[in-house]
Amino acid sequence: MMKKSIVVVLSALCATQLLAKIEMGAPFSDYAVLQRNMKLPVWGKATVGNEITVDFAGQKSSTKVNAEGKWRVDLSPLEASAEGRKMTIQELASDGGVVDTFEVKDVLVGEVWFASGQSNMECPIWEPNPRYRDANGGMMINATFLNNVRYASIKHKWSTEPEFQKTQWRRFIPSDLKSGRHFSAVGFYYAREIYLALGGVPVGIVSANWGGTNIDAWTPRSGYENSDPSIKATAEYPVKKNWTPKDAKGPIGRAHQQPTVLWNGMVSAWAPFANRGFIWYQGCHNAKEANLYCAKMHALYNGWSKEFENPNLKLYFVQLAPYKTNWMKLVAAQNKFAAEEKNAAIAVTADVGNFSDIHPNNKEIVAKRLALHALKNDYGFDISEVNSPVFKSVKFEGAKAIATFENVSFWYVYADNRSTQPAFELAGKDGKWYPAKLLNVNELGQVKGVDLELKSDKVAEPVKIRYMGRNNTMGTIYNQVSLPLCPFESSCP
Repeated sequence: MMKKSIVVVLSALCATQLLAKIEMGAPFSDYAVLQRNMKLPVWGKATVGNEITVDFAGQKSSTKVNAEGKWRVDLSPLEASAEGRKMTIQELASDGGVVDTFEVKDVLVGEVWFASGQSNMECPIWEPNPRYRDANGGMMINATFLNNVRYASIKHKWSTEPEFQKTQWRRFIPSDLKSGRHFSAVGFYYAREIYLALGGVPVGIVSANWGGTNIDAWTPRSGYENSDPSIKATAEYPVKKNWTPKDAKGPIGRAHQQPTVLWNGMVSAWAPFANRGFIWYQGCHNAKEANLYCAKMHALYNGWSKEFENPNLKLYFVQLAPYKTNWMKLVAAQNKFAAEEKNAAIAVTADVGNFSDIHPNNKEIVAKRLALHALKNDYGFDISEVNSPVFKSVKFEGAKAIATFENVSFWYVYADNRSTQPAFELAGKDGKWYPAKLLNVNELGQVKGVDLELKSDKVAEPVKIRYMGRNNTMGTIYNQVSLPLCPFESSCP
């Protein structure tokens, strides 16, 4: 009887070992791109107590599967490589026998970025809806043959707790781009720009976005640790699986807009995958609480930085483009965050909006302006200027305002209707705004000097100045490297 029991137990153990399968973490599938020159975490699941070995690019590292069935090894930093190599993961039983072998094929090493946000980041390179795609996307996906640029699109999913979601890497070639045509247009152009500039260093771009979502849903729980007291209510919001409309509050109008739930459902499974940083295009859904947005941006950044174990994580983000709605307060909050976070920078889009469409379809220029920051700050390119002009100060001489700016050595004005008058306004002590005339500009749009001289016949004694403060206004004044002036409003002297 005892022999029979022993045989049954041994048979069960053998069956367990035979059935055991290595389950890799979300980032590790064929065609993956790994981040160069950083510690490289590799992780997954397997049988408790068994040994895992990871073999890649001449490195071999081992660890034990913990009591939760999870394992992780950290490979040493690697140089960039466009050679498609194989990563081999083996699970070994206590007697040294191989239980399972998993291979990740055609793995490159280069630069990895995330592209996240709401609809303007989600807006695809190509899809059937002509109002929600890049203007040139159909042409681009048919004319792009960049095997060493890879992308992964994460499906919409919200969760009250961190969850696993497997994602497949694809290549920047027509067949793969067509099969995954809903990939972010901004992400597409950004990855392409970085790759072409780096001269062949592989690039990986991961798209995690969802239209109509707020910043809170993308923020990890850890991002609220030591956050500004102004967002305490958001940090303490009771996230629910059975959310109902009665739980709506502020920008949280649906279940998938609750704090942390998109981080949990779409991004957490990728952490702590090594990467350079993320590009971010979001803000419309939080526009009614602009006074909180800067603090929420800090929480987002701090959470991603912590979860990806990267204190130097970069965050390059897009200013909201012109629409029929005035984004002035939200833009001011975005600018404030960019000034406060050393690893962040903003791409100004004051000239590329559409008064009739909240999804303007020129995504290439948006990506190029984002890429400028990476090329200068992260990749060492000698680029003289990557920042748009920003307001510095103003002085008033009678009825005339003289405004000074940073990031400008000369100006020009360009508008489709050939107007040489940008959307400046002046206000007196009564607080009423009136259009102001730019005095030191000629009929070609060339501006004399670096200070802007403005005057309004309706404001005898101006005390404030603003730019693009009205609805339905488009940016038309640029600095010497064709970057548009950022919308602004001055305070009273």
